[in-house]
Amino acid sequence: MDPDTVRGDGGDVYWRRRMSVLVAVLVVVAVVAWACSSGGSGPERASSAQTSPSATPVVDPLLAGLRTLAMGTASSSPTPSTTPTATPAASPKRPGEPCAKEDLVLSLQGGKEEIYSGGTQPTFLVTLVNTGPVMCTADVGPRAMEIRITSGEDRIWSTADCVSGVGSEVKKLQRGVPYVRSLEWDRHRSSTDCRATPATALPGTYVVTVHMGELRTPKGVFHLR
Repeated sequence: MDPDTVRGDGGDVYWRRRMSVLVAVLVVVAVVAWACSSGGSGPERASSAQTSPSATPVVDPLLAGLRTLAMGTASSSPTPSTTPTATPAASPKRPGEPCAKEDLVLSLQGGKEEIYSGGTQPTFLVTLVNTGPVMCTADVGPRAMEIRITSGEDRIWSTADCVSGVGSEVKKLQRGVPYVRSLEWDRHRSSTDCRATPATALPGTYVVTVHMGELRTPKGVFHLR
């Protein structure tokens, strides 16, 4: 080609075409290179994805705490059981009914390590107190409230021996107001056969107690001289 023909406007067109072809070639080369690099790394990425350990899911602490609380509440909740049968309440006591033994306090005074000499007669004081909520009644007769004197295994004397009449004496006991009974022993023995001339108790050590049903007083020990 004549060099003069590439000068001027015709020369500019010529170089623009050459530059367009060059750019197109560079674009094709870049696309091919990108395709090769993407294709080559694809299997490796897939392989690494397959062999890498699975990611541990992140647990929300708040949710974990609520779940633990709910499980604890469920496990600690009592198992259903049969509803216990209600015990019927005891009916209130009415005034004038017989005293319950748990409402009575029986005590004895006198005859505690005392010495009776010169024919002195021992004296005993018996008290009975109602501690219940209302007034009640109790038999304080010589058979029901027995004062008994013993010496070892020997039964010496008892108010229940040779009782004349019915032998019962029912008293009304107000709450907290003691019934008091005083007794003086004449130093003679008693018996169930009601002897006309009872024997005189010998000098020695004696024990006195009061019996009233299941109630018992502590022993009182005294001596005759």
